[in-house]
Amino acid sequence: MSRVYLTRPLPETVLTRARELFEDIEVREETAPLKIGQMRAALALYDGVLPTLGDMFSAEVFRDTENPRCKVLANFGVGYNHIDVAAAKAAGVIVTNTPGAVTDATADIAMTLILMSARRAGEGERLVRAGLWKGWHPTQMLGLHVTGKTVGIIGMGRIGQAIARRCHHGFGMDVVYFNRSQKSLDFPASRAETLLDLAAVADFVVVAVPGGTETHHMIGADLFSAMKRSAYFINIARGDVVKEVALIAALQVGRIAGAGLDVYEHEPKVPDALRVMENVTILPHLGTAALEVREAMGLMAVENLHAALSGAEPPNRVN
Repeated sequence: MSRVYLTRPLPETVLTRARELFEDIEVREETAPLKIGQMRAALALYDGVLPTLGDMFSAEVFRDTENPRCKVLANFGVGYNHIDVAAAKAAGVIVTNTPGAVTDATADIAMTLILMSARRAGEGERLVRAGLWKGWHPTQMLGLHVTGKTVGIIGMGRIGQAIARRCHHGFGMDVVYFNRSQKSLDFPASRAETLLDLAAVADFVVVAVPGGTETHHMIGADLFSAMKRSAYFINIARGDVVKEVALIAALQVGRIAGAGLDVYEHEPKVPDALRVMENVTILPHLGTAALEVREAMGLMAVENLHAALSGAEPPNRVN
C-alpha cells in the first residue's frame, strides 16, 4: 500500500482522484512552502510526494539521504527549478511535472499584463477606487495602443508560442523571438540573433523561459538599456530570471516605460520600489490561477505519482 503526501491543499476534484488511487494519503493544510526538515521527513516517511513551487528540494535536502522511502516527486507545476533534479536522481527519486496544462492560462496572464501595462489599467483602477477620478477628458491617462505593435518574446516554447499567437492573431502584432534554436512556427515571426537585437525593436519584451541555473539572471541592465524608452517589460516566467535591482533601476530613471510582473526574484517578497511605481503592474503569481487549470495540473500530477508507484513510466518524467 503506497503512502503519499500532498504538500498543499488542492482542488476537491484532485483530492477525490487521489483518494481513488491511494489508500493512504495525507494532505498538508498549510499553504506556506515546506521547511528543510519537513522535506527530509517527507523523503523518509512517504512513498511519493506531490510538491509544488517553493518546496525547495535542494541538494542539501537529499544530502545524507540514501535509498529514501520516497520514490517520486510529482511536481504540481511545469516549472521544477525548485527541485535539484540531479540530486533526486542520484538518490533514486523520480521527478515529474505538469506541462501542457498551464500553457494557455499563463499566456492569458501575459496578455493581461501587456494590456494592463500599456493602457494603465492598474493606475486607473486605483484612481477610481480612491475617489479621485474627475471624469473623462480627451487627454486623460493616455497609454500605448497595443494593436499593430511589435512583441519580443524571450523563449519560444509552448508558452512563448501561445503568447505569440494571441499577439499576432488577436492584435495584429509583429512577432520577434529569441530562442536557442530556430523554431518551425505556424505564424509569422522573425528570430533575433541576440537578446539585445530583440530588445531594440520590441514595444513589449515578454520573458517566457523556464527557470533554472541556465536562465538565472539572464535579463539584466544591458537588456533594459537596449529597450526603447517607450517599451514595456513583461515577466510571466520565473522571478530570478531577471536581475530585479536592474529592472528597478531602469524603471526609476525612465529607461523603459513600465513593467508588468506576475513573478518576483524573492517571491513572495515584492520590493517597495516596485509596489510604489504607478507604471508597474504587479500580480500575485496568477499565471495558472483558474480552477479548471489547477484541476488539470493536479490530476496530471496525481497520475504521474500513480504511474511511478505502480512501476510504470510516468507520462511527464523530467529525470
